[in-house]
Amino acid sequence: MHDISVGRDILEINRSLALRNREFFDEKNIFSVNIMGAVGSGKTSLIEILCRKLGDFRVGVIAGDVVSDIDTGRLMQMDIPVAGINTGKECHLDAHLIEHALQKLPLDEVDIVFIENVGNLICPVDFDLGAHRRVVVVSVSEGDDTVEKHPMIFATADAAIINKIDIAEAVEADYRKMVDDAGRINPRLNVCPVSIKKDSGVDEFVRWLKNERG
Repeated sequence: MHDISVGRDILEINRSLALRNREFFDEKNIFSVNIMGAVGSGKTSLIEILCRKLGDFRVGVIAGDVVSDIDTGRLMQMDIPVAGINTGKECHLDAHLIEHALQKLPLDEVDIVFIENVGNLICPVDFDLGAHRRVVVVSVSEGDDTVEKHPMIFATADAAIINKIDIAEAVEADYRKMVDDAGRINPRLNVCPVSIKKDSGVDEFVRWLKNERG
């Protein structure tokens, strides 16, 4: 019982900090997106192509990882403000880490902040960061049963990217099954099958993103 109580306290504190982050984003008129997904699903590649396609908006990024700064370095090459976070042993970002990372960004020069969460499909579910929208990215190379094996992250997301559909046949994955599974788990979910590498299907997600920003 003691362990359960401690867990609830941690989540409650995180929710309070997340609310403060959301209020801060609103005050600055910044649209924020929490991008979740497993290692290798294409989170960084998605952010890169979004930065190119969202030319009318000034983009900033918070890049989370356990120990590496490889993704942070990739994104910095795009000449956008990037704040890197190393979580150590933690398999997710939390609202407290985001609060501190925001201090490293020139927020008066940013319209959209993409938050690249740590590569994991389980741990980020319970930790609200204060972002306006939650997006989960999975690739067909993870297996076409990946969505149904991780229902909670799809149930709590606003949009899902099914990536690498151009290699679905090669890895013997049915991306349509993944799309159907995501829609069954969360009928409100905006599901976009894409190939980020081939720039196929991404424009549909960009239109959704712009509409959500308002």
